[in-house]
Amino acid sequence: MGEVVKIDLRISRKNVLLLNQVIELGLEAKEQDKTGLLSTVPEDDLKELKSLSVDCLTKAGLTDLSEKLKSLGAK
Repeated sequence: MGEVVKIDLRISRKNVLLLNQVIELGLEAKEQDKTGLLSTVPEDDLKELKSLSVDCLTKAGLTDLSEKLKSLGAK
């Protein structure tokens, strides 16, 4: 399961934002729930998933928008 695969993924910018949000919420939930499935995932794999999320935002040109949406949600 550790081998690298190449995926040609074409999704809308809206779905890139949603995917990023789902990944971030999942990673936050992992920190709070030490008993769930994510608790068994190695930290390196979680960092890779976060990196993938950031990379998708960057390629879609949505990094700034994502940060602005986060700041609005935090208020």
